[in-house]
Formats: sequence, C-alpha cells, structure tokens
Amino acid sequence: MSSNAAAASVTITLPDGKALTLPRGTTGADIAAAIGPGLAKAALAIEVDGKIWDNFRRIETDARVRIITRKDPEALDLIRHDTAHVLAMAVQALYPGTQVTIGPNIEDGFYYDFARDTPFTPDDLPKIEAKMKEIVAADVPTHREVWPRDKAIAHFEDIGEKYKAELIRDLPESEDISIYFHGDWHDLCRGPHFASMGKVGTGFKLTKIAGAYWRGDAKNAQLQRIYGTAWRDEKELKEYLTRLEEAEKRDHRRIGREMNLFHFQEEAVGQVFWHAKGYSLYRALEDYIRRKITIGGYHEVKTPLLLDRKLWEASGHWENYRQNMFVAEVEDESKTLAVKPMNCPGHVQIFKQGTTSYRDLPLRMAEFGSCHRYEPSGALHGLMRVRAFVQDDAHIFCTHEQITDETTQFCKLLLDVYKDLGFDSVRVKLSTRPDNRIGSDAIWDQAEKALADATTAAGLDFAYNPGEGAFYGPKIEFVLRDVIGRDWQCGTLQVDFNTAERLGGHYTAEDASKRAPVMLHRAILGSLERFIGVLIEHYAGKFPLWLAPVQAVVATIVSDADDYARDVASQLAQAGLRVETDLRNEKINYKVREHSLAKVPYLLVVGRKEAENRTLAVRRLGSDAQENLALSDAISILKAESMPPDLK
Repeated sequence: MSSNAAAASVTITLPDGKALTLPRGTTGADIAAAIGPGLAKAALAIEVDGKIWDNFRRIETDARVRIITRKDPEALDLIRHDTAHVLAMAVQALYPGTQVTIGPNIEDGFYYDFARDTPFTPDDLPKIEAKMKEIVAADVPTHREVWPRDKAIAHFEDIGEKYKAELIRDLPESEDISIYFHGDWHDLCRGPHFASMGKVGTGFKLTKIAGAYWRGDAKNAQLQRIYGTAWRDEKELKEYLTRLEEAEKRDHRRIGREMNLFHFQEEAVGQVFWHAKGYSLYRALEDYIRRKITIGGYHEVKTPLLLDRKLWEASGHWENYRQNMFVAEVEDESKTLAVKPMNCPGHVQIFKQGTTSYRDLPLRMAEFGSCHRYEPSGALHGLMRVRAFVQDDAHIFCTHEQITDETTQFCKLLLDVYKDLGFDSVRVKLSTRPDNRIGSDAIWDQAEKALADATTAAGLDFAYNPGEGAFYGPKIEFVLRDVIGRDWQCGTLQVDFNTAERLGGHYTAEDASKRAPVMLHRAILGSLERFIGVLIEHYAGKFPLWLAPVQAVVATIVSDADDYARDVASQLAQAGLRVETDLRNEKINYKVREHSLAKVPYLLVVGRKEAENRTLAVRRLGSDAQENLALSDAISILKAESMPPDLK
C-alpha cells in the first residue's frame, strides 16, 4: 500500500482482534455494514477506545471499536438519554414558549426540567406521551455540530433559551460546545445519540410530575420536572411497571403501619420510633449478626457518640464530610463536638491503647455503632434513608500481607449471612478513588490493586464503579437482588491505608519498627434500619418464622378456652417463641382475618374441644388449610422452625 493510500485509511480493531482497513472518516454505521447487514441494522452506537460515540461520528485515526446494539448493557442509558430528548421535543411542540433546561438519564429512566409559567398536570402526560410516539414514528434523523462558544450563547439567547445560554457560559473552556439536531429541533448536549429517533422504540412511559430548582439550588427559579421510564421494548416496560405495582404493595412504610412495627414524626425528623413488635424484629436480626461475627473472631466494642472536632479534623472527616455531620457546641468548655457519622476514628482510639505487636494482628473490632448523618429532608424515605441509624460496623486492623486472607474470610461471612436472610443473587462492584480524597495517588494505586486482587482471590467477579470510593480508600460494594428484581447496595469492604496513620495508630513490626496498620472498614447489613426496610419489602412482611416479630397468636373461639389459651402461650414462650393471645369476644373469622393482615405466621385456634383434648387447630399464614395437632407436637414443630439458621 502506498503512503498516500495509508494516510487515507484507518485500521479498526474489533473486540475479537480482527482488523479492518477502512477509509479515514469512517463511521460506526460504516463499520457495522462492513461486518454484516444484520449488525448494520442493529447498531445503535459504538465504543471507540473505551468511549461511547454516536454511530454517525467520523473516526480519523486507528482505533479499537466495539459495536453497541440493543442487547448490550450500555443500550439502556442510550435509549433513556434519547427518550429525554424526545420528551423535550414533544413538550416544546405542544406548549410553545416552554424553555428546556437539563434532561439526563437516571436509574430506570430519565427526566427533563422545564421552565413554564403554566404548571403541568397529570392530564398533560398522556398528550405528551402520544406526541412522543409520533416523533419516534417519524424517525427524524440526528446530526451533531460543534459551535464556537459565542455563537452558541448568542443563538440560545436569541431563541429565548436563557438556561441553555447560562450552561454554555459555565462550561470549561476546553470543552466542545456540541449541539445535537433531531430534524430541526436542537439542544446543547454532550451526547452520544442515535442516528435517528426511530431507534428509541416505544418501550417508554411518562410517570410523574415534580418540582425542581434550577441547578438544585432553592435560591434559584423553580422548574417543572417530568419523569419517565424507558426500556428496550414494550415487554421490558411492562415487566418494569409490574415490578412497580408489586413494589407499591410491598412498601415497607405501609406494611410497617399494618404490622405496628415503627413510626416517624416531625419532632424527630429522619429518626425511627421502634414499636415493641418492630424492635423484636430488630433484635432478632442484631442477635443473629452478633452470633455470626463472634464465631468469626470479632471483638465487640462501644465508642462515644460525641467526639471533639479536633479528632474529626485529624481523620479528614471535617474537611471531606462536614456537610453531613451534626455538631454540638459546649459553651463553658469552648468546644465543638460532632455527633459521629461513622465509627472508624473511635476504633482507632481503642487500637492505640497499649502496645500492639504484629503478632496481635489481624485485630477484628466490631460495633453496633449508633451514627447520625445529615440528609436533606426531601431525601428522607422511611427506613431506607434516615438521619439516625445503627451500623453493623467493624474494622479489621491488619498488615498488608493479611489483606487477601481477611477479604476472603469477610466475603464468605457476608455471603453466608445473605443466604440465611433469603438473598441468593449478589453482585459486586469495586469503587475507585473519588475527586475529594486523602492520601497520595501512589497509596491509592496500592489500595485499589490490593482490593482488586483480594476480591479476585475470594472468587468473586466484580465490575468497576469509577470515582465512587470513600474519601479515605477504595471499596467493594455488595448489591443484593430482591424477590421482585430490585437491586440494593448493602454490604461494603473498604481498604484504608490512611486513617490509622493520620490518627497515630501503629503496631510494632517483626523488625521492631513502628508501622501503621491497614484498616479494612466493613459492614454486612450496613444500616440495620435500611436493611430491615429491604427485608420487609423482600418478604412483603411475611417473614420466615425466626425473624417474625410475633411468631404465633393463640386465639380462642369461646371464653371457656381462655385458661387453656394462656397455658398454651406460656408453654410456647418457655420454648422461646414470641407469642400473643387473642381472647377477645370476637368471631374467629374476624380474628383470622385481622392476624393475617398483621402477617402473623401461625394462628393457633382453641375452643372447648381443643381445651379438653389439649390440642391446637393450626393455621399457617397464606393457607386456608387447618391442621389439628397435639400441643406437644405443635410446640416441637414451631420450636424447630423458629430456630435461627445459624443455630440449626
């Protein structure tokens, strides 16, 4: 090939290693067509040297390329991003004069914020949705232009889009001002986008209207936000909407009221009032975890709730986490105290007491630590997002050489716990260094590699989650999938080469030198409050017997059986069951219905015949069948079934 011919071509390397020589300026669509007509039809976008590009963007240099189709995981974000643009197009077509602001894709969907004097109403959503389907059906083409900054600002100001003009002014000087056109309609956007709107498909639905402030600041203008969801096709959309319906039925706040577990009130925003039944569930879970970690070699400690600001400054929390901390001023001592948002600095203080040798490591220090973090009131959500919570927290102080073994042991413990609690599907993410962090890049390189190697050694596959680590170290996150397919991030393990050294924690190494231990911050449940919320929704309140707040109710048919009912309840309680009696003068069908709504696993019905024969009519939650058992047999069955899984 002549040098001129080489200069006019590029080498495209595909994921399987195959190389294609194509003309310079080739596009993703050209590459897909060169591979085959089926792929050309299915291609949505391309990955060029690790970055997602439009299918119509030209490639001017040699590159590694992957074609993205609807089957790929990236497809959903692309679909949702394009659908947000379709929403904006539809709104401006139906309501001229409406300004568009920001419209990102989010988990399970997208939204767009609009500036409009007249409020949207729920009745507007079907009209907008119908218009969106018209736009998709028209399959208008997309193209991208890069404009000079001044031209872009002037253009958007001229057409009355002041918010877009402000966004452009605030973009870094180094950033391209890319404008995407869908037909004549256009918007400031980083992209990427599909080659035409028809590729969005019809698997979308608008879900709700909400208020929002420009750039999230309450001092700015209030906007109107329209939310939607979008999927690969209508089948996936229908499955998602079914999950939403099921999630609503399982809402832990509603079930919590029905089962009399907990409540919230304005005098303690974001803090839980646990009722007796809810606290029984809480204690059952806490006692189970306590037994598991005791067997795992952890030493349980308790540290103060209030600590001097100086300690939080030394740890780095004051600089990196102050906005989430509650503080208390002590006037007569001229001190500022902070309510602990986490337990790690306190655990280092215990580690520092006395001389620690390398022979004492690893030291596994656990605490059911009461923590408080400021969350905006608008972000609070039942047990799932609170300001006061208890962590099943622990810190493993170890040497560098012990990281792999400790990570492996922790992962086994965590997976055993999740299985006992009814979660078999667990995904792992490795979150790397965030922008606001302490420690050098060299230390972060070492910590990230150590954690990745240890996670691999534990036999776990993981995906990277860039920039989402804690400010003091990278972490692995364990994501549970519940019975209706929702994901919950719960457990974590963080490798920290910084905190112990910053707070003066050292051990005596084998060569008699002083060294800072590695701290492995780890939690299995995370917040007990949040995890109980997840459990409530996972089981829809119908807990396995060992977790149920009330495991059995002894209900009478006639008052003549009251004494026998009390005797039955007493014997069940002595066997370790959480039991109540229902001696009210009500029909038995009423009692059955009421205790079924309260999700009581066993209803033990007694009348004159049962009292005479010392038997029970046993009804299990969710079944219409009734079984007659001798009292001794019923006690044996319930006692065995109520045994926590770690004690069986």
